[in-house]
Amino acid sequence: MTFEVFNPPELGEPRGWNNGLVWRGQGDLLFVAGQTARADSGVVETGDFVDQFAIALDRVLSVIRGAGGEASSIGRLTIYVTDLAEYRRSLPRLGEAYRSRMGKHFPAMALLEVGGLVDAGAQLEIEATAIVPRVDPSDP
Repeated sequence: MTFEVFNPPELGEPRGWNNGLVWRGQGDLLFVAGQTARADSGVVETGDFVDQFAIALDRVLSVIRGAGGEASSIGRLTIYVTDLAEYRRSLPRLGEAYRSRMGKHFPAMALLEVGGLVDAGAQLEIEATAIVPRVDPSDP
């Protein structure tokens, strides 16, 4: 399963994302709820911004893999951060964490600064939309 990258020339060359991805195949649409660095205990256990990003992205990928997809199944990522300056300061390390999980797959993305998140201590939240393989419900 692959997306066709769609970057209209009049928008300029994007860096680290694509303006659009077109899906022209079979599969099911998967909406992944916002994920933070919340541990199984329900608590955000690290205050490190990049560690929180890695955990949140791992949680997104866990949902996608559980539904039969993979990192390249993601068509859209939305990232909410509580401190845009911290995001910018962390870009080199964030890039490493991203590439170690996503490789060179760059979905359509948006990043927004927000006043707060539901999970206490969360500095960011990631949600996604993916296309996963269609599963025949009659298969055991």
